[in-house]
Amino acid sequence: MERINELRSQMSEPVKDLKLNLSSVLTQSQALSSEETWAVALCSAYFIQDANLASAIEADAGDALSAEAREDAKAAAAIMAMNTVYYRFRHMVGKESYSKMPAGLRMNRMSRPATSIALFELCSIACAALEGCELCIQSHEAKLTAELSENHVHEAVRIGAVIKGASVALS
Repeated sequence: MERINELRSQMSEPVKDLKLNLSSVLTQSQALSSEETWAVALCSAYFIQDANLASAIEADAGDALSAEAREDAKAAAAIMAMNTVYYRFRHMVGKESYSKMPAGLRMNRMSRPATSIALFELCSIACAALEGCELCIQSHEAKLTAELSENHVHEAVRIGAVIKGASVALS
């Protein structure tokens, strides 16, 4: 984790917790595979638009992150950037009329990712949590817990939260 450690070394004493958390969430997940961990971290960095963190994550992930997982991380971040705005709007307005309107937004990659639906959903739940979209959180959590466990969801959201915190600590 050479590049991540370089970033960690730039963190000052007041944000020491993030410095430690950044290391631990990338190396100590009990529920996620190494590829899932790195994909969620990369997707989260893309989603919050932190190119410096994304570059460090890509470099340090190495062989643990396949080309397909890298592509899915980017696709999930982009699709969730669109979806969290659209679906949060529909939820916040609270009018049934908007819920009946077709979204008309392409998101085929979600059902046909290059890796697995589970990995794509783990990336998606992290983005949904980062954006605070209640409808997206509920939808992706239900899909994940039907196939995986709450521990998987918990780990993905923890990773997203730490990536966001690290980004702020480094700014």
